[in-house]
Amino acid sequence: MIMSNDKCTYSLLKEQEIRGAGIIVPKEHRETVFDLTEEERMATYRLLFEVKEYLDLNYEPDGYNVGWNCGHVGGQHIFHSHLHVIPRYADEKMAGKGIRYLFKNLRQPDPDR
Repeated sequence: MIMSNDKCTYSLLKEQEIRGAGIIVPKEHRETVFDLTEEERMATYRLLFEVKEYLDLNYEPDGYNVGWNCGHVGGQHIFHSHLHVIPRYADEKMAGKGIRYLFKNLRQPDPDR
């Protein structure tokens, strides 16, 4: 654990695909972001800005991806709510590609549209 407040903690991921990647996790079990209490949501976002200061100081990223995966189909593999905080760097292979890049390039025509 790197930092915390009364409702949540922030830790770097053990296996980092991008240096500095981590998650903010509520202390109480909540399956998805939609299950967080109002106090937990506010505490998560307060901690997010502290995490950004920490990452800016220690990793000097050029950008960020921040996001939640909710439910199995949404890519959630650990069913305890967690907010991904992923620093991004200009020199990485996927620089300039946001979280929707994969979806845009894999999009199949929808026959009902």
